[in-house]
Amino acid sequence: MVAEGGRMTSTQAWVLGLASLASFMMALDSLVVTTALSTIRQDLTASIESLEWTVNAYNLTFAVMLLTGAALGDRFGRRRMFVAGLAVFTVASVACALSPDVGTLIAARALQGVGAAMVLPLSLTLISAMFPPQQRGKAMGLYLGITGLATFSGPFIGGVIAEGLAWQWIFWVNLPIGLVAILLAVRRIEESYGPNNRLDLGGVGLVTVGAFGIVWALVRGNAAGWNSAEVVGSAVLGVALIVAFVRTSRSCPARARSVLVYG
Repeated sequence: MVAEGGRMTSTQAWVLGLASLASFMMALDSLVVTTALSTIRQDLTASIESLEWTVNAYNLTFAVMLLTGAALGDRFGRRRMFVAGLAVFTVASVACALSPDVGTLIAARALQGVGAAMVLPLSLTLISAMFPPQQRGKAMGLYLGITGLATFSGPFIGGVIAEGLAWQWIFWVNLPIGLVAILLAVRRIEESYGPNNRLDLGGVGLVTVGAFGIVWALVRGNAAGWNSAEVVGSAVLGVALIVAFVRTSRSCPARARSVLVYG
């Protein structure tokens, strides 16, 4: 796995490059949308509240499905689920670009969040599995540096696209990038599985619904009021389910590993 002199092998370089490209695409997409919100509002005649959900829907599904995406990769194959996540994100991007109204855009953004939740944790897992400890720090530094470029350039790129072309192109650019990334990932990344590839549906359910409750409370806090029954009830339910998962995991360690293993 390690080339002579500690240099990266061709296989390692492909994994790092494709994982970084996928991470860059996800991070960039979440930022450029924020820049184009005013243009989207005018074009789709959307209200301020519905416009906020074009961002919240993505963040909500991403946060809720994050651990589930990692668990699915360990069970069904990391490359397979990484490619599936890229496909979901790419198809959802096309749906965003073709959205005739804000409701469709919100639904497509939620689907984008699902795809991102499958891709991002598995991109980290693929790098960790491919690089030995002595190379992993450098690889992760490059990965995070490329992702950081999206954070730095996202607002600028979003503004240029929205003003120079149309807000739909924010999503159209994901189509060629996604297709290329999918084809290269299938050809260049070897399949791998987690050490415990048994999927615990009960544990996944507890974590997913618990995370949904907590994230929903955070998303709705300002609009509904932090002391409202909706927000307090969601937060309490979410915490209770996470606590239940932790307690059952103590009595059954395999449950925790089947849901939370990242490789």
